[in-house]
Amino acid sequence: MSRNYFELLGLEPGYDVDLALLSERYRALQKEWHPDRFAHRSDRERRMAVQYTAHLNEALATLKSPLRRAQYLLLLAGRDTHGESSGQLDPMFLMEQMELRERLAEVGDASDPDAELDALAEQAQASMRTLQHEFVSLYAQSDLDAAEAVVRKMQFMTKLISEIEAAEDRLADY
Repeated sequence: MSRNYFELLGLEPGYDVDLALLSERYRALQKEWHPDRFAHRSDRERRMAVQYTAHLNEALATLKSPLRRAQYLLLLAGRDTHGESSGQLDPMFLMEQMELRERLAEVGDASDPDAELDALAEQAQASMRTLQHEFVSLYAQSDLDAAEAVVRKMQFMTKLISEIEAAEDRLADY
């Protein structure tokens, strides 16, 4: 289980992942290592199957998520983006985040909340796509400091996108 997630799933390390191939490889390994197939084996073999399956599930979740995939690539390069940041984010980016969150907070007051949420979601998704392209470019150039800063921005955008989705769910419940 010491293999990295790309090796585990037989994929080339990189940000661009063929999600269909990822799912196909995952299903094949999941079928091969499912703990039920080890029910009549030794305790050690059953335990190994459970651990392998957990590792496989984590690999799938990580490589399917654009943010987690970028974080994982940086981790493989010796950069852990889950802890405290040593660098500051661009003040313009932070100001934009504040403005987007204010718009989200005020969406209930809009004349057409659904349209406002759709516009906000599209803007957030477009920003996320731009950040992903930036990450790919910086990572390819081995500019890990700048790639790490982009990942931190991606964290903000991912959180905003999930907040927008939650607001859409709440609006749909009414």
